[in-house]
Amino acid sequence: MSKNNQAGFTLIELVMVIVILGALAAVALPKFVDFGSDAKSAAVQGVAGALSSASAINYAQRKAKGTSFGTAVSDCQHIKTQLQAGDLPSGYTITSAAVAADATKTDCVVTGPSGAASANFTVTGIL
Repeated sequence: MSKNNQAGFTLIELVMVIVILGALAAVALPKFVDFGSDAKSAAVQGVAGALSSASAINYAQRKAKGTSFGTAVSDCQHIKTQLQAGDLPSGYTITSAAVAADATKTDCVVTGPSGAASANFTVTGIL
């Protein structure tokens, strides 16, 4: 008499695996859906960082070499000329938030296209 052994999964085991995978997907999916707003925010923060660095480099150059070097910066709008492209990326805007306690510093806000996100930076100017 020959014994016929079958190996494999039962229907109930397969259904349970599918249910567990479905539950995991339902929990994990919202984490990955909203990367668009994070990307827009990171892009605006990158532009703000570039503007802050440009301001610091300009300040150091004018302080070390004299006011005939670099650019005279009196507000947030002047610093964008120090970027490599000479201006902000398309759709970005800069506004002055407030003059800081130190009269040479101005707090600025850069806003992304369509007002998607904004980030703050400080401009230190020497006229």
